[in-house]
Amino acid sequence: MPSPALRAALAADIPALEALIARSAAGLGAGFYTPAQTAALAREVFGVDSQLVTDGTYFVIDADGAAVACGGWSRRSTRFGGDKMKAEPDRLLDPATEAAKIRAFFVDPAVARRGYASALMRHCTAAAKAAGFTQLELVATMPGVPLYLAHGFAVVERFDLALAHGAVTAPMALMRRAV
Repeated sequence: MPSPALRAALAADIPALEALIARSAAGLGAGFYTPAQTAALAREVFGVDSQLVTDGTYFVIDADGAAVACGGWSRRSTRFGGDKMKAEPDRLLDPATEAAKIRAFFVDPAVARRGYASALMRHCTAAAKAAGFTQLELVATMPGVPLYLAHGFAVVERFDLALAHGAVTAPMALMRRAV
């Protein structure tokens, strides 16, 4: 049986990644978010940011012939969310003065806690460093905070994200670390 393989995501992967993201949100969000919060996040925030796929900075881990984890980094200004959250084009960040963004990490609940997200984090950190960035920043959902803390991120700010036209809020955390 082949080992899990980390590779750049392709446009053809997007439907499978959207399904993976939905499974991850539903399965790993339990205990952190209410069903209403999870549904609102899935509907309004979560999803693939196709700009990262185009940029070659979004990655997939395949195991047993299927995508089991995904995540990436970005040299662009969007902090979080998939295509459905985009309102304007992403500007390029200045690596000398701005932090690269860690984006959209999701793991299939069936294979959670096997090191896939950590492998993605190591890969993304090395790539951002090679691109000249000295800082990383991300907006974490609550299920992701323990992973990011384990990788040296610190919470800079906690905030509630308004969803469902303000009817639902979901706690989030802005986190940073040096590369």
